[in-house]
Amino acid sequence: MIDDNILLVTDDEDVAEAVLSKLVLLRESDSIAVCDYKMAKKLLENPSVSIVLVHENKDKEKTLSFLNTIISPEYETILLVNDYDQDFILAAYDLGLSDYYSVKSESYEMLIRTVNCFKRRSFKVRYSRDFALLVRMGVVDEETGFYKYKYSRELLAEFIKDKRVQNGMFIVLVLDEASKTRFSADKLSQAIKKSVRCDDVVSVAKGGKFYMILPNVDKLGAFAVVNKIQDILGAKLIVRAGVCRIENKTFDRLEKEAFAALSEACQTNETAVFLEEHVKTLDEWLDDEEKDDKNFKLFQNAYNNKLEKVIAPVFFRLQKTYEEKLFNTKIEQYSDELQSVFQLKHGDRESRLKITYPGFAKIMIYIIHEGLDTPENKEISLNLNAVTQKGLAKIVEDFIKEFKQSVKD
Repeated sequence: MIDDNILLVTDDEDVAEAVLSKLVLLRESDSIAVCDYKMAKKLLENPSVSIVLVHENKDKEKTLSFLNTIISPEYETILLVNDYDQDFILAAYDLGLSDYYSVKSESYEMLIRTVNCFKRRSFKVRYSRDFALLVRMGVVDEETGFYKYKYSRELLAEFIKDKRVQNGMFIVLVLDEASKTRFSADKLSQAIKKSVRCDDVVSVAKGGKFYMILPNVDKLGAFAVVNKIQDILGAKLIVRAGVCRIENKTFDRLEKEAFAALSEACQTNETAVFLEEHVKTLDEWLDDEEKDDKNFKLFQNAYNNKLEKVIAPVFFRLQKTYEEKLFNTKIEQYSDELQSVFQLKHGDRESRLKITYPGFAKIMIYIIHEGLDTPENKEISLNLNAVTQKGLAKIVEDFIKEFKQSVKD
């Protein structure tokens, strides 16, 4: 047993002497023990070892084999190379190497890299303790490291206040309906874990969904993460994701925007959809400057009023009217907190008129036709105050006419 926190492993006494002379300026509390390859594994049983310096053996394959057996999360491992060999060093990094430097390096380089490894080790120890505490408190899932749903809203609301995440993206991710029958929580969690960075935040949400905060990432970066998750899962499990920008928004607003984008992704069978934002949208009652929480609640209340007084009544009335006129056609309509849908089905023809509210003073109407020789799909943007029963009824009736014509053809 040794009391040293650095272990130098080498079969060359000259190298040991040279390295010890260069690391002499380390902290007073640091001490170095030296051993050969044969004794290393036994000495590494000592829990006080923080850094292991492994000198390159004459046989590079033997060195890699040795590294493969001793590299551990319990300490940092630095490789001492005789000469720079890119393939050899990269192979060592693949095994989990922390850093490397040459036996010919100046003392300052050895010191800097070694001290940085001490810092990394210190960070890992603190992280491990904090993580263990969060697990005991039931805040974090031990297996995945993701925040549990019970605490996610409160925690994520705090995270997005950090200036470092303002220039980032918020994602809601879920498996599509067909994949849910083959749902593998462990496989999906592992795919997410392998795709995010150490400073990304992931939380479990209701219904098999996951919330993700990606700091300092743009739309393309967010899409890259989602695509990487999909690539890891393979063709049998398909993900859908809604993406929106974080900047200066409350968590409730982010959640609403991301769910609107997720709904679009599910409807259009896209892997991910980014919510395109309208800059300075004007309405009779909307101040075009800062959109604060109070304004957002006004927007939401206004939309809920339109849903109750305009959208739902129009959808219901037209469903009843055209159920007697459209033969062999199934008409469905429904509204929830994410969308309002008016849907027509006839054989292999299917058309949907979908209304979503992305959290601004406008609503978006998507007209989607599926099947052979169908009309073109459309997008209509309307100010909330322009949504009337008469105007919406005309849009829906035009949509029905297009569907009827496509069925005749």
